[in-house]
Amino acid sequence: MNSILYIEDDQEIGQWVERELVAEGYDVSWLTSGIDLPSDLSKFSIVILDVMLPGLDGFSIGKRIKRNGRDIPIIMLSARSTLEDKLEGLEFADDYMTKPFHPQELTKRIEVLLRRFNKETTTKKQIKHLEIDTTNHVITNTKTGEEILLTGKQHHIFAFFLQHLNQILTKEQLYEGVWKEPYIEGDKTLMVHIRFLREKIELNPSKPEIIETIRGIGYRVKA
Repeated sequence: MNSILYIEDDQEIGQWVERELVAEGYDVSWLTSGIDLPSDLSKFSIVILDVMLPGLDGFSIGKRIKRNGRDIPIIMLSARSTLEDKLEGLEFADDYMTKPFHPQELTKRIEVLLRRFNKETTTKKQIKHLEIDTTNHVITNTKTGEEILLTGKQHHIFAFFLQHLNQILTKEQLYEGVWKEPYIEGDKTLMVHIRFLREKIELNPSKPEIIETIRGIGYRVKA
């Protein structure tokens, strides 16, 4: 699994980016400043770095990282979008993204840099007996070695759970997140799809361990 060092002081943005990257199968170490920068950077596959940070700014931290580990790619992720800022960042960084941004663009840029630096780009997540390759969208039952094939809607539901690991999701959140339309109370569509999804991914669908039912609220998938 690729490990990402992420430095961002904005709590809302930091939580959002961390959640999206974890859902893609990355191991994320999130810092809010460069003060506690790890002395050993060799365990990280890539660094994502904000410019506006307390204490040392991102440019200074990035240059220090490059001096200690030139084989670690750096993505600058900043609201500062002037040409001067981009040119300063690209003097040492390998990519420069401006906020706001879409998480899919960030993950794609990460994949590109990992390939360029000859680092493993396949991201895999283990949940119970499932091995989930989030890069190639393959789910494998590790007990049988067989690939689990999902329908399009089942894949979207499970992917939504992975994007919100360990969170309790209401029926409304799930339906509106997957179908992109308002949930109508009493609609059984989601329950039917989850039942069929459980039949494919659970060892015992009558006693599900992956998609948990949280009585009176909704569902949860725990990492």
